[in-house]
Amino acid sequence: MRFLHESDKNGLPRIVTIQNPYSLLNRLFEVGLSEICYRENVGLLAYSPLGFGVLSGKHLQGIESKSRIGLFPQFVRYINPNCNKATQLYNELASDNGLTLTQLALAFVQHQQFVSSTIIGATTLEQLAENIDTHNVILSPEIINEINKIQELIPNPAP
Repeated sequence: MRFLHESDKNGLPRIVTIQNPYSLLNRLFEVGLSEICYRENVGLLAYSPLGFGVLSGKHLQGIESKSRIGLFPQFVRYINPNCNKATQLYNELASDNGLTLTQLALAFVQHQQFVSSTIIGATTLEQLAENIDTHNVILSPEIINEINKIQELIPNPAP
């Protein structure tokens, strides 16, 4: 807000976007920043929308050694019992609705009114293709409702 105020006051360029974490496992942006960004016309560049790959589902049976989490074990934000429980619930929801966990996770982030773009990371062309294709996935109000129920049950397990 201070930067926006100084920009307006001094006729300087305004912030267009900010980059913050935002995913099914970390929705803290919604608590205060989303309203400010909406009112001030500042978009979110959501980083880590797949929670360091956790929301791709590849770690449901254990950490893959060549993954980011496997290579950088000091980054523990997405590896805790509540993240594991929430990820499993989101995976079940996706599966029950004919989606992959990646599709559910990215579609949720991409279709938030305050999100300008998602910052994705892919190590294979197949991952990149799936990530890009999720732009066409539309989640029904019923699925959004179920996502919100999981969020209420296990709120922001990766703050």
